[in-house]
Amino acid sequence: MSDILERLADVVESRKTGDPDKSYVSRLFARGPDAILKKVGEEATEAVMAAKDGDKLRIVGETADLWFHCLIMLAQYGLRPSDVLAELRRREGISGIDEKAARAEGRRTEAERK
Repeated sequence: MSDILERLADVVESRKTGDPDKSYVSRLFARGPDAILKKVGEEATEAVMAAKDGDKLRIVGETADLWFHCLIMLAQYGLRPSDVLAELRRREGISGIDEKAARAEGRRTEAERK
């Protein structure tokens, strides 16, 4: 399953410094992080709207768009799909409630150190 994500991440990486006139991905990178993040937000909203409508084909299509733009975002910050998959593996078997509480505790501890 992660093979396709890694292959797409390689394509995204190869287009980071490409010609913005010839590549959509290159154009996003040329426009900078704010443009990339705005696009991720737009795609997330479109995925939510598709889900609210219950249109399964649109849900899949919009989720694919969102994931693709998340790959661009990850590349912008020097990250790979494997980083996200490692975090998901770390969380596997941990209650979502417990995981969220641990993150909140970590933020409190970090704030106290400052």
